[in-house]
Amino acid sequence: MSFCQVILIFRKFAFMKKMFHKISATSLALLLLVITTSWKVEKHYCMGHLIDVAFFVPAETCGMDMSTADNENDDEVIQNSCCDETIIAVEGQNDVKPSIHDVNLEQQIFLAAYTYTYLSLFEPLAFENLPHEYYLPPDIVKDIQLLDAVFLI
Repeated sequence: MSFCQVILIFRKFAFMKKMFHKISATSLALLLLVITTSWKVEKHYCMGHLIDVAFFVPAETCGMDMSTADNENDDEVIQNSCCDETIIAVEGQNDVKPSIHDVNLEQQIFLAAYTYTYLSLFEPLAFENLPHEYYLPPDIVKDIQLLDAVFLI
């Protein structure tokens, strides 16, 4: 396998990694949208037949609804009515952001101890005392090897 082929394979993996990140970010955003949205479906039946289906808004009635009549026996009128409504409601989640106040005392103690021990793993490097650190080497006035004609071969 040549070097160019290896580079092409790594580029493909990098492209796949970028695509995976984009797809996962999009799917998580859609999941968050679905979780936090409240859904409501209303169905209105009149004499056993479906008249209207409405999403997010109240369903239209057939006009034969007798439940609005001002009688002293409203419960009997509603029971004897020919109309029926079915409501399917799913309440969305309102508190998505986690709060530090939701963590109890035992969890706070664990987090503090974990943070302390994790940070103590990183010990500073030992200081090495170099006595010649601030001294400069001597200036070369004459080239001794050239003067003595001594060369390494």
